[in-house]
Amino acid sequence: MTDLNTRDSGVATGTGDRSRPRAALPALCATQITSWGIVYYAFPVLNPQITAATGWPTGATTAAFSLALVVSALAGIRVGRILDRRGPRAVMTVGSVLGVVSLLIVAAAPNVLVFIAGWALAGLAMATTFYQPAFAALTRWWAPDHVRALTVVTLAGGLASTVFAPLTAALADHLSWRHTYLVLAGILAAVTIPAHALALRAPWPDAPTSPAHGSPGAAEIGRSRPFLLLAAAFTLSGFAMYAVVIALVPLLLERGYTTSQAAWALGIGGAGQTLGRTLYAALTRGTTATARTTLLIALGALTTAAFAAVPGPYALLIAVSVVAGMVRGNLTLLQATAITDRWGTTHYGRLSGLLAAPATTAAALAPFAGAALAVSLGGYGPLFILLATVSVAAALIAPWTADASNRSDCRVIPVKHR
Repeated sequence: MTDLNTRDSGVATGTGDRSRPRAALPALCATQITSWGIVYYAFPVLNPQITAATGWPTGATTAAFSLALVVSALAGIRVGRILDRRGPRAVMTVGSVLGVVSLLIVAAAPNVLVFIAGWALAGLAMATTFYQPAFAALTRWWAPDHVRALTVVTLAGGLASTVFAPLTAALADHLSWRHTYLVLAGILAAVTIPAHALALRAPWPDAPTSPAHGSPGAAEIGRSRPFLLLAAAFTLSGFAMYAVVIALVPLLLERGYTTSQAAWALGIGGAGQTLGRTLYAALTRGTTATARTTLLIALGALTTAAFAAVPGPYALLIAVSVVAGMVRGNLTLLQATAITDRWGTTHYGRLSGLLAAPATTAAALAPFAGAALAVSLGGYGPLFILLATVSVAAALIAPWTADASNRSDCRVIPVKHR
C-alpha cells in the first residue's frame, strides 16, 4: 500500500504555504492546552473535593464525566461533517462558548442531576474543541506537511495536565470546588473564545479532488471492510490503553508501592508521550500506514504485558512507564493520520468522527470495566494480562486495514478556496 503522506504531495491549498493562517498553529496549541487542561484534567483533581462537599456518590460524579466522553464520541460524527464543509472557526468558537457554559452549570449545580446535565453539555464542547476539530483544521490547511503540524499541536496538548492539574490543585487549596470551576471557566473563556474566533479566519480550502473515476465517497468508505476493521482495532487498543492508565496506580499499590511512587510512575508516562510524539515523523518515513498501525498496537500490548510481568525494581517500572507513554503518544498521532494515510483528506472530518466514536466510547467505559474486571479476575496483575491480550487481538486485526483501492498512486488536482 502506498501511504497518502506521499500520495497527497499534490494536495493543493490554493496558494501553497501562503494560504495557511499563520496564527492557527500557535493558537490551536494554546487552546488545546487550555481546553484539555480545564474541561478534562481538572475533574480528576477536583472530584474528591466535589464528593466530600456535596455527599454525591463518587460513582455518580464519575459517571457524569464518562457521559461527557460518550456524548463527545457520538457528537463527533456530526461535527466531522460540519468541519468538512465549513471549516473549524465557527465550530471551535461555538464549542468554546459551550465549554464555558457547561462549567458554569457544573459549578452551580444544586443537585447531581444538574451536575450530570452540565457534563453532558461539556461533551459537546469536547467534540468541538478537542483534538478532532484541531486535527481536521491542520490536515486541510497544512497538507502535505500535516504530520509536522499535528505533532506540534499534540506536543502542546501533552502539557495540559502538566499545567492545569497543579494549577487546579492550587486553586482548590484556597477556594471551594465551585469557585475553582468558576475561575477555570473564566480562563477558558479568555483564552479559547478569542483564539478560535480570530486565528481561524483563513479561507477554508475545498477538499482535494481526484480525477479517478468512481472514487469512493465517505459513506462507501465508512462501510468498507478496511475502515470497519480499523475502527475495531482502534477501539480494542483504546480500551486497553485507557484501562491501563487508570489501573496502573492500583496495580502498584497492590504490589506494595506507596501512593507517591505509584503517582510518579503514572506521571512519568506523560513525559514518555511527549518524547514519543517527537519520533512519529521519522516513523512515517520508514513504514507504511498498515505496518506502523500493527507495530504500535503490538508495542502497546508488549508494554502492558511488561507491567503484568515485572513487579520491580521500581526503576525498571519507571522505564516501562516511559516506554508505554512513548507508545501512547505515537498512537495519538497514528489515529490522527489514519484517515489521510488511507483515503486522503477529502472526507477527513466525517471519517475521523466515525473512526473516533467507538474508540472514545471504549475509553469512557474503560475505567469502570477495568475496575470490575480486576475484582472478578482476583487482582490487577491478571487484569493487565487480559488487557495485553486485548491489544494483541487489535494488532492481529491491524494488517487487514489496508485499503486495496489505494494501492496505486492517484494524483490530486489543485482546487480554489471558497
